[in-house]
Amino acid sequence: MTQYPDAKVFLVDDDAGVREALAWLLRTRRLLSEGFDSADAFLDEIARWDDAPDVPCCLLLDVRMPGTSGLALFEHLLTLPWKAALPVIFLSGHADVPTAVDAVKRGAFDFCEKPFSDNALVDRVEQALHLSAQVQAQRQAQRNMQQRLDSLTERERDVMRLVVEGLPNKLVADQLNISVRTVEVHRARVFDKMGVKSAVELANVLRPA
Repeated sequence: MTQYPDAKVFLVDDDAGVREALAWLLRTRRLLSEGFDSADAFLDEIARWDDAPDVPCCLLLDVRMPGTSGLALFEHLLTLPWKAALPVIFLSGHADVPTAVDAVKRGAFDFCEKPFSDNALVDRVEQALHLSAQVQAQRQAQRNMQQRLDSLTERERDVMRLVVEGLPNKLVADQLNISVRTVEVHRARVFDKMGVKSAVELANVLRPA
């Protein structure tokens, strides 16, 4: 499993002993963690975020806690645009297993029943962090692509659209009522700004994932 030295695991459990044991367990795999004694405390934390953390991360979440439950916190996370960047692993008692299984069906990464196997739990944490890293890389690629698109002028966008449709320069020039030379200049600028060398490559980078 690829290690992420800057990764962070968020621990949300009202039992201080559980949080301390989990933090110690994660340190044995050189994983950093941050504990919260309630779902409300973690909600206060993420309310200060503009976006998901910029490092791989995951959440170990107890199902039952005083005040806001782990399930209610999970429901809130599902509404956030960056939810996929923070995989959730539920920590459940035997009575909570059906609830945790249902949460997995609705998007949670996994659940571990208490008492859990230390190695199995940390293995799943590492897999969740790997998923988080992949999601963050995809989101960064999308942001980079949007920045490149935003750098294009209106005319460059017009030329790009027709080039991607497969039109040769002469037909692009005819449709836009500009000279072939002007098309060539805009085409070259589009390729440069989008970081491609051909119309086929341009079409590929613009194709939805």
